[in-house]
Amino acid sequence: MIKHLLTASLASLVLSACISQPDYRAQETAPPTVPNVDLDKYAGLWYEIARYPNSFEKDCAGVTAEYARREDGRISVTNTCHKGSPDGKVKVAEGVARVVEGSGNARLKVKFAPSWVPFAWGDYWILHLEPNYSAVLVGDPSGKYLWILARDKALDGDTLARIKARAEALGYKTDPLVMTDQG
Repeated sequence: MIKHLLTASLASLVLSACISQPDYRAQETAPPTVPNVDLDKYAGLWYEIARYPNSFEKDCAGVTAEYARREDGRISVTNTCHKGSPDGKVKVAEGVARVVEGSGNARLKVKFAPSWVPFAWGDYWILHLEPNYSAVLVGDPSGKYLWILARDKALDGDTLARIKARAEALGYKTDPLVMTDQG
């Protein structure tokens, strides 16, 4: 009984989070992803450069995402957020990702909920990737989520402008992007 109540409560929270998140993408057709991603090159530490505002990163600074290949073919995901408060709290979210078959590794499903929660997989689409894997534009097709990540804490202005232009070409609004303070 308790497990069913927890499942229902968590499902309700996930659903309400999805519904309340604004949609910043104007086009109705799904955006194209990059044709192919080498997951071994993609693995490692990424710094968040910019993001759409969202509830789970409220007051976050010094945000990183780390990806690692697992033996079962999936990818471990560790997101770290240093809260922008004087006590310097750190929030870590551990998740798992799986590649969507036939996507050239450019479309993934990511889950941060416990394994027994069935409907908590979110879209993680690689929309632009610098040829040397130094920066990436990641989002979901609905336009509710968008991130710019880089291997370094800062991204040069030309690369940032190029990635933002690609986001706009795909129908994503870039005005709502919040630049991440990496300290």
